[in-house]
Amino acid sequence: MREESLYLKFVKNMLPSPFSIAVLLTLLTALLALMFTDRPENAVYSYPIVILDYWQTGFWELLEFTMQMALILILGHVLALTPLFNKLINRLTLYCDSTAKAAFLVSFITILMSFINWGLCLVFGAIFARKVAENAQQNGWKLNYPLIGAAGYVGMMCWHGGFSGSAPLTVSGTDHFLVNQIGTIGIEETLFSTMNLTTSGLLILIVPMVFYFLGKRSASSEINLPLVKKTEKYQEVIKGGERIDHSKIIAMAFGVVICFMAVRQIYITPKGAGLSFIGLNYINFFLFGLGVLLHGSFHKFLLAIQSAIGGAAGILIQFPLYAGIMGIMNYSGLGALVSEGFVEISNATTLPIFTLFSAGLVNIFVPSGGGQWAVQGPIITDAAQTLGVSVPKAVMALSYGDQLTNMLQPFWALPLLGITKLKAKDILPYSMIIMSVGLLIFLTMLLVF
Repeated sequence: MREESLYLKFVKNMLPSPFSIAVLLTLLTALLALMFTDRPENAVYSYPIVILDYWQTGFWELLEFTMQMALILILGHVLALTPLFNKLINRLTLYCDSTAKAAFLVSFITILMSFINWGLCLVFGAIFARKVAENAQQNGWKLNYPLIGAAGYVGMMCWHGGFSGSAPLTVSGTDHFLVNQIGTIGIEETLFSTMNLTTSGLLILIVPMVFYFLGKRSASSEINLPLVKKTEKYQEVIKGGERIDHSKIIAMAFGVVICFMAVRQIYITPKGAGLSFIGLNYINFFLFGLGVLLHGSFHKFLLAIQSAIGGAAGILIQFPLYAGIMGIMNYSGLGALVSEGFVEISNATTLPIFTLFSAGLVNIFVPSGGGQWAVQGPIITDAAQTLGVSVPKAVMALSYGDQLTNMLQPFWALPLLGITKLKAKDILPYSMIIMSVGLLIFLTMLLVF
C-alpha cells in the first residue's frame, strides 16, 4: 500500500485525537438518546438535563473497574520490562530487517501474548514495535513504521478469546450479576470451546500472513526516532533500610509467596468449577508477583512502575468519559435499544451474528469488554435462551464483536501510541484492513459451529 493512496490520505486527514473522539462520541450518544429513547413522564421537557445526569452518574461508576484496567496495563508493562522479556524482544528484532518480516513477527508474537493477557500483549507489542524501529534506525534499514505499529496493536482484536477475556471470565464467577439467569459458565465452555480454539488458531495463522503481504506491498522509509541515551553506571551507596529496597532475597521471596498463592488457587478451587477463579483481580495479583520476582528487587520493580505508569494516563483520563457514555446508554435504555433491535430480527442461526455486530457497534461507544457485558449481557442471554442458542456461544459472539472494533476505536491504542511515538491516524488505516480479515474469520466460525 503506497503512502500516496487515496485510502491512506482519507483516513489520516479525517481522524482527530483519541480524546477528541471520546468527546465527540459523548455528544453523539447524548443526541441519539434524545432522539430514540423514551422520556420519563416527569421530565418531558427537561430530558436533556436528565441525560446529563445519566452521564454524570455513569462518569464515576466504573472507578473500581478503571483501577483494575489501569493495573492490568501497568503490571503487564512492568512484566514486559523485565530482563527476561527484554532479552526476548532484543533477540527477536534481529530477524526484522524488512517491513514484511517485521510485520509478520511482531503481529505473530503480539497475538500469542494477547491470549495470555491483553495488557501484556498491548505493551509487549508496543515495545517490540519500538525496538524494531530503533534497530532499523541504527542499521540504516528502511521500514513502514506505522504498519509495524499496527502489528503491535493487533492483539487487541484477539485478546477476548484468551485468559484475560472480560465477558468469559465474568460469567465464570460464582457471583456475577446474571448468575440467577444463566448460572456459572466455566471457561471450558467459552475460552476452551472447540469454536474458540479454532478461531484462535485461524487468527494466529492468517493475520500475520496478511501483515506480511501488506509489508511486501507497502512503501518503506527511513526511521527517525529520538534514541534514548544510556546513562553512565555508577556505584550507588546503599545505607540502612535501603538495603531492603535492593535486596534480591527479600524481593524474590516476596514474589515467590505471591506466585505461590496464585498457583495454590488452582488446587483449592472445588472440582467442577474449572478455572472460574481466573478473574481480573487474580490476573493482577499474579502479574504483581511475577513482576517483583523477575525484576529481582523492589527498587528495580518500582523503577519499572514509574516507567509504565505513564502508559495508563489515557485510560485514567478517558475511561470516565466512556463510563459516562455507558451511563447514558444504560440509564436511557439506548444500549438495550441497540441490542433489542438486533435481537428482534434474529433467529437461532443469526443471533450470534447479530450479537457480534451489535457488540462491535456498542464497543465504539463503550470500549470495555466488562462494561459492555453489563449493558448487553442481560438482553443477549435472554434472547439466546428464548431462541435455543447456546449461551456460551452468545458470550463468545459478544466477545468477538467487542474485540473486533478495537481496530477502529483508538482508545486502547493510547499506550502503544505513547511508546512508539506514532499517531492514531498512522496505524488505523492498516488496523481497519485487519479488522475486515478478523470479521471474516469470526463470522465463519459463528456459522460453522
